[in-house]
Amino acid sequence: MPEAVIFNYQNKNYTVFFAKANAKLPVRMKSGEIKLVAWGRRENENSDMPLGGWARLTTLQNENEKKWSFYLPKFVRIPILKFMEKDFEGRACWYEVTKGKYMQGLLARQENEYRLYIVTIDPEDLMNCHYRWPYIIAAEVKAAG
Repeated sequence: MPEAVIFNYQNKNYTVFFAKANAKLPVRMKSGEIKLVAWGRRENENSDMPLGGWARLTTLQNENEKKWSFYLPKFVRIPILKFMEKDFEGRACWYEVTKGKYMQGLLARQENEYRLYIVTIDPEDLMNCHYRWPYIIAAEVKAAG
């Protein structure tokens, strides 16, 4: 469950932590343009959008789960250079995203408000020292409008 990311926007690298107010993530649009969108929602924010900055892939695939359908969700690509996860002992570990790969994102909307959530999966490796892991996808996955 990435708590921070590094991305390039307009030829400048940015390090963004979810815990910081006004955190934004990049979204690659179908046109190739990159737009910055608010990363999830924190407890102190005045919004009715889902709390947190992540969405479990298993929840999104479960037809009985209606939590996200209310927010007109769209899968999007998040171009990230690196992301930070904390291990079971609370140590920060930085990981690079392979060139040509993206984090899977979920763009949620309520009226004119948009929020971006990082899609996560359970680690495949039982020896993995993280509870959740970002879902990494290839470039061929469809991008937002």
